[in-house]
Amino acid sequence: MLIDNILNYFYSGLNSSNLLVSILFIAIYAILISIMISVFAYVFGWVERKMIAKVQRRHGPNRVGKWGLLQNLADLVKLITKEKIIPEDADPLLLNLAPILLVGVVTFIILLMPFSSYLQATNLGLGLLIIFVILGFTPILLFITGYATGGKFAELGAQRSVLMLISYEIPMIIVVATVGIAAGSYNLTSIMNMQSGLFNAFLMPIGFFIFFVVMLAELERPPFDLREADSELIAGWLTDVSAPYYAVALMLDYTRMFMGSLLIAILFFGGWSGPILPGILWLVIKAFVISLFIILVRVAVVRMRVDKILKTGWMYLLPLSIVNLLLTLIIVLK
Repeated sequence: MLIDNILNYFYSGLNSSNLLVSILFIAIYAILISIMISVFAYVFGWVERKMIAKVQRRHGPNRVGKWGLLQNLADLVKLITKEKIIPEDADPLLLNLAPILLVGVVTFIILLMPFSSYLQATNLGLGLLIIFVILGFTPILLFITGYATGGKFAELGAQRSVLMLISYEIPMIIVVATVGIAAGSYNLTSIMNMQSGLFNAFLMPIGFFIFFVVMLAELERPPFDLREADSELIAGWLTDVSAPYYAVALMLDYTRMFMGSLLIAILFFGGWSGPILPGILWLVIKAFVISLFIILVRVAVVRMRVDKILKTGWMYLLPLSIVNLLLTLIIVLK
C-alpha cells in the first residue's frame, strides 16, 4: 500500500497543473529511470558473463568483490580512465555525436513507456506507433557511427547491420500493427489492460515468436550480431575506437536490451498486470526474465551468415507476420 501511495503522489506531480511542479517531477522521473537503466546494465553485464562462463566450464568474474560483483565496476573504471584516441581518418564530430543520439533515442523510448498505472511520463494515444517511428532511426544512427570511424571494418559492419535491420523492421511493424488491432488501440496502457485475461503471447504465439526474433535483430544480439565477425570484420564499428568509446558502446548495448525486454513485456505479457505485488515490480520481473532468455539465446547459438539472416527475414518472418495479421483479423472480426 505504501508503494502505491508513493506512486500515486508521484503521478499527481507529473500531471500537476503547475508547470514548474510538473517539470520538477519529470526531471526526477528521468533521473530515476536513468538509475534503473544503469543498475540493469551493470547487473546484466555480470549475469551474462557468469552464464557464459558456466556453459563454457570456467569461473567468469570472481576476483573483485563477492562473487566478482565488482568486476564490471573495475573494468568500467579501467576503460573510462584510458586515453581517448580518435583515428586519423575519423570524423570527430560524427564520432562523438552518433552514440549520444543513439543513447538519446533509446532513453526517450524508455521514458515513453508506462511502468505502472501511476508511473508514466505521458500517456499518448498513439504511443506504440511513436515508439516504433523513433526506433526506425536506429539504422541511420548505426550507419553514421560506422562511417564516422573512417575504417573499412567499421563501415562494412555498419552496412551489414543496416541491411539486416531494414529487412527485419517490416515484419516487426506488421506485428506491432496486429497488436494494435487486437487491442483496438495503440495506447500502451490500453494494450496492457486488454491482456488482463489472456496475454498476447498466448493469444498470438506466432506474433510473439516473430517479435522476439526481430527484437534480437534490432538489439544486434546473437545470432544477429552482424556488426562484428572475428574472421571478417574483427569487432566491426568498434574495431578502431578507444577504450572510453568502447565503454559507452557496452553500456548502450545493455540499455537497448532493457528497452527490448520492456517492449516484449508490455506488448505480450501484460506489462504491469499481476496479483499482490505493485505493478512496477511485475513489469521489472517480466523484463528481467525476458532478458535472461535473451542471454540464453546468446549462450546457445552461434552467429549466422549475413545471407542466411537476410533470407530468414524476407522469406520466413515476413510471410509469418502476414499470416499472424490475417489470423488476428479473423479472430477480432468474429
